[in-house]
Amino acid sequence: MFTSVEQLEDFLATPNEADVAAMGALDGDLLILGVAGKMGPTLALRAARAVRASGVSRRVMGVSRFSDARIREMLEAEGVATFSGDLLEDGVLEGLPDAPNVLHLAARKFGSTGSEWTTWAMNVYLPGRVAHRFWHARIVALSSGNIYPLTRVQSGGSTEGQPPEATGEYPQSAIGRERMFQYGSQQFGTPVTLVRLNYAVEMRYGVLADIGLKVFERKPVDLAMGNANVIWQGDANSVILRSFGLCQSPPYVLNLTGPETLSVRWVAEQFGSLWGVAPEFTGEESATALLNNAARCHRLFGYPSVTPLQAIEWTAQWIGRGGAMHGKPTGFQVRDGKF
Repeated sequence: MFTSVEQLEDFLATPNEADVAAMGALDGDLLILGVAGKMGPTLALRAARAVRASGVSRRVMGVSRFSDARIREMLEAEGVATFSGDLLEDGVLEGLPDAPNVLHLAARKFGSTGSEWTTWAMNVYLPGRVAHRFWHARIVALSSGNIYPLTRVQSGGSTEGQPPEATGEYPQSAIGRERMFQYGSQQFGTPVTLVRLNYAVEMRYGVLADIGLKVFERKPVDLAMGNANVIWQGDANSVILRSFGLCQSPPYVLNLTGPETLSVRWVAEQFGSLWGVAPEFTGEESATALLNNAARCHRLFGYPSVTPLQAIEWTAQWIGRGGAMHGKPTGFQVRDGKF
């Protein structure tokens, strides 16, 4: 049972043997763009700890605006070199070190409706500049399963060979992000891995937390998107770090999620049984959902170490004891791409 944010973050940031081997084999320093988001801090700490455990000498660096000073202090306390700046501002990218390994996490999803231009600047214009600035590096770029069309629930989800087909400004800009890194890879020969993630979960945010909070607060759970994929954030962190070994030109594409197709109704019922609450629902399940098939990922890296049921139990304990939440719903139930 997790009793504090510090304990949770320490668990998410603890590398496994494969992480240590991957960071030990990495050629040169690692720079993480957008390090202060929901995944970035524990991912950076995991990388730094894996580097130390491997016994090699290499820097792990991160750049962000760092609106939360605690995150910057936490990273620097474990040896992550930090740079503060808005990546969209002139001169910021140019002022960063010439790292041979770049992890691109910077992105914008929520608030896109009504400020679409900012989303396109962050998700397309910036990746184009990053691809040009770090043309000489290996780049792992976090993408999204939102680039895929809705598929029939029984299909097992979209594979990497499914052509992108997105509705809505955010999913379209996510395709644009991939196209910019593909352009850079084709133009300069930059080795790239595009990681299409949906959805990472831990107790403070994610699909499971969204559903659990609804049940706990006796609010109806929306069944519009009746099924979803999830993966424990620690497992997602591990795969992302190990994805540098896949970088190639043209880019390698990798779906990242858990192997299960989870019923939203079933997840709500699991929370309900743990709390002795009868979940309320609104809407009806559709025959289609946004689903990723991550069989390629599981073949390369193995199955996740944390099951959805374990994550549900941890999340129920966390919510039940009033644990801190990020307050950033995923919007996983959105079917029209408007976030």
